[in-house]
Amino acid sequence: MLGDSGPPVLGHTIGVLRQGIDFGLRRYERFGPVTWVRAFGTTMVSAAGPEAAQVVLANKDKAYSQQGWTFFIGPFFHRGLMLLDFEEHHHHRRLMQEAFTADRIAGYTRKVAELAAREIPLWPETPGFEVYPALKKLTLDVATEVFMATEIGAEAAVLRKAFVDTVRAGTAVVRHPVPGGRWKAGLDGRKVLEDFFRRSLPSKRASADDDLFSALCHAKTDDGAVFSDDDVVNHMIFLMMAAHDTSTITTSAVMYFLGKHQGWQDKVRAEVLAEDSTDTLELVIKESMRLVAPVPSLVRETVKDTDLLGHFVPEGTKIMVTPWINHLLPEYWPDPMRFDPLRFAEDRREDKVHRYAWIPFGGGVHKCIGMHFGMSEVKTLVAQMVRTFRWSFPEGYEVRWDPTALPIPTDGLPLRFERLEQVPQ
Repeated sequence: MLGDSGPPVLGHTIGVLRQGIDFGLRRYERFGPVTWVRAFGTTMVSAAGPEAAQVVLANKDKAYSQQGWTFFIGPFFHRGLMLLDFEEHHHHRRLMQEAFTADRIAGYTRKVAELAAREIPLWPETPGFEVYPALKKLTLDVATEVFMATEIGAEAAVLRKAFVDTVRAGTAVVRHPVPGGRWKAGLDGRKVLEDFFRRSLPSKRASADDDLFSALCHAKTDDGAVFSDDDVVNHMIFLMMAAHDTSTITTSAVMYFLGKHQGWQDKVRAEVLAEDSTDTLELVIKESMRLVAPVPSLVRETVKDTDLLGHFVPEGTKIMVTPWINHLLPEYWPDPMRFDPLRFAEDRREDKVHRYAWIPFGGGVHKCIGMHFGMSEVKTLVAQMVRTFRWSFPEGYEVRWDPTALPIPTDGLPLRFERLEQVPQ
């Protein structure tokens, strides 16, 4: 297996953090789909491209464990669904499905629509309005009202910071609780979130609300299995993070590409106002998730010696699958850097060239449990935006996505809003 350890001590850590997807694409071109690299104080194997991703994520020989995530986010998202393996994961996921039935998702989406219609029209037309922080606040509000049937009021800013700190901590260079460091901030953020959910737990156990928090408290399988208090708290912290972070990133990416491509913005608006379908909007969302993968990398760890596309991989090896690389490979996506939603139209379906070419929700048994709600949420938010505003960017503007953890716009995504005449809702 080809690869290299990089500079002394830190290896390629700085390159990964600063260059993100560009670093990964260069490695793929130089070494191929399976390569090793030294970063974050450990040696990892990159499984890039659809073929390698399929081996790892389909995991037919059960060689790849979720414990790779533990190295990065275990202290901050302890025993979240994404960190569980095999039979235990299957048991927890089966219970959690009670919170993601079609009826519940429809109810969640109605609440998203109500909140979006109330909050988005209040956004200002101030030139340079930074839409990413506004979306971050909105999606956390959505997550708390939809998933918890409550308003967090004065604690909102504290909780937003706690979620940001826990997500960013996983790629800290100094992986010890040094005061002022990202690792310690993540541990402190975890304490804030755990305290918040534990305080709320007794009332949710006693309630008959229809939110996700209550659904987890009351979920029960046919054989009577239920979640413990610790299970509910762990799953709520992880789900709340996943629900609002990935939705914020995806909605921001859609806003960016629609702001850069006014023709597509007009098509989406016409479709939304006609209320006949959301087909065009769905194409735009899928292409935005291809160009900006909301979860750029997925981590595994081998629990036994195995073979990966002809390369020997020993037990205990950390494996990095990178959807963002898969989404940008020219052998699967013609002119891959070009924004072209029609790639996903029925007469083209470039995503069907390989089932693991487009994997913004992951793959295999760990495919995102909330993907249907996530798509519905982003559609609902964008639909309200095109009803309310037309937006654009200054000539020549290009966003830079911070690759430190999950991709976020480094400048907050400043745009120019033009309020539209009110239309019937």
